[in-house]
Amino acid sequence: MRKISIFIILFLALNFPAQSLFEIQKLESLCKVWGFLKYYHPNVSKGTFNWDEQLFQKIDELEKVNNKQQLNELYSNWIESLGAVNKCKDCLKKENKVYFLKNFDLSWINNQTYFENNISKKLQHIQNNRNIHENHYFGKDGRKVFFRNENSYGSKFISKKIGLLELFRYWNYIEYFFPYKYKTDQNWNDVLTEMIPKFLNINSDKNYHLTLAELVAKTDDSHAYLFSPLISLNQYGKRKVPIEYSYAEGKLVITKILSTKFNEENPLKVGDVIYDVNSLTIPQKINAFGKYIPASNTWGKIKKVKNLFLFSNNDSINLKLERDGQNLALKVKTYLSKDIISEKPIAPEKWKFIDSENKIGYVNMGVIEKEDLGEMYKNLQSAESIVFDLRNYPKKTIIPLSRILLPESTIYYEFNFPDTNYLSKFYSIKNHIGTKNLDYYKGNIVVLVDENTQSQAETTTMMLKQHPKAKIIGSNTSGANGDIISFRIAGLATCFTGIGAYYPNGQETQRIGIIPDIIIKPTIKGIKEGRDEVLERALEYLNTGL
Repeated sequence: MRKISIFIILFLALNFPAQSLFEIQKLESLCKVWGFLKYYHPNVSKGTFNWDEQLFQKIDELEKVNNKQQLNELYSNWIESLGAVNKCKDCLKKENKVYFLKNFDLSWINNQTYFENNISKKLQHIQNNRNIHENHYFGKDGRKVFFRNENSYGSKFISKKIGLLELFRYWNYIEYFFPYKYKTDQNWNDVLTEMIPKFLNINSDKNYHLTLAELVAKTDDSHAYLFSPLISLNQYGKRKVPIEYSYAEGKLVITKILSTKFNEENPLKVGDVIYDVNSLTIPQKINAFGKYIPASNTWGKIKKVKNLFLFSNNDSINLKLERDGQNLALKVKTYLSKDIISEKPIAPEKWKFIDSENKIGYVNMGVIEKEDLGEMYKNLQSAESIVFDLRNYPKKTIIPLSRILLPESTIYYEFNFPDTNYLSKFYSIKNHIGTKNLDYYKGNIVVLVDENTQSQAETTTMMLKQHPKAKIIGSNTSGANGDIISFRIAGLATCFTGIGAYYPNGQETQRIGIIPDIIIKPTIKGIKEGRDEVLERALEYLNTGL
């Protein structure tokens, strides 16, 4: 649930006494005005000004501002210095679009905590006569937005002003371009209020990266990440226990023991069930990672962090585990990745029959390519049923596959695109897929899904769902769907979802995922026995209809 602003204010007062509430409010208003002018003001959006330098100057000037009147004088003089904003007749034209407005909120312009009436009117005038032409700071490639012409100051902590710049940049990216801003747990305005004092208190490179990672995690978006070697090596560790494992029921089940260059004996065994790592349960480990790793939901968080559980910078890890009905406590040695011998994985089959009578076909969607689809269908079209395994990431096969499997063109998804003429507004388009096809596949289709089914895989699942005899089996998908916007913040690679994706009726999938028709998850017992319980449930359904 969204936090209430008053709790944020109390939190700040208790945890960041060095900054007065007014100091934080000044910077909060500056972030919003700076971002708004950057994208809306016709002169600023042309790249006429060095906009980073303008921010640095205003941060300095804010130090001399002691009251609301002085704050408004600063903004008034600033806006006047940017030049006249002429009437924009085209801004009044009504577009023939279906608008999605859950993200659109410029009500802060009229916030009397910050602004007197004359400033609110100046900002409203800019809004009504905004730039609707090319913008210096972003472009559009097909349906995707990309950011450009942003100065990089590197990934090292240089100064508080540059730290605030990176915060303000990122906050405004989400404010104007993130289609799921309205879905974040914490109101995005409250995120700004909370993060300003944290950025002001940064004093090292590591703290800088962790604070940036915390900011990115506030998007609650499984597409989002912040690639920081500093965090990876120092926060999570560069040594690990030489095993492979699967996650089930809040525990780790060991599936393989890996050899090392040192040929040392490993006290762990296949089938061991780990429930505690260095005095933290597995759910507690997930919560500890969660502050810095963005995800759409709990199962998305697990997907992202499950490979980190047994990393450390120490030469050993203390584990508690279950083995043959007994609880054991073991101190297990860790190794650098270069010292662990990993077996080369066997390339999986792209498709095959999985029953003795060749009535059920199976397609691994993570490996099959577009050019394979014709031969695959030639081999499997005689099958009574085909299982499409989407517990992976497909290779852009959705459109040609739809033309093979579906009987006709159908609406399978609604997409929300950013309106680049009125930022923070999005417009909706219903997407068709497939074509009129009398020779479509008339057997049963089963789609296997889980938390690894993300983005393109979720869209492909929804396409397959349009088949008249389709059934989705597994667990909720990732809940992160739509094209991504990739960029750098403080010199570090990052991204977030840039296009909203919904069911044809407008029902949400972000943060929820696609809910299967039949829900089944792997169990500890099944993993220990080497079974694929999701596939087994699919075969049970195909054999019994239940």
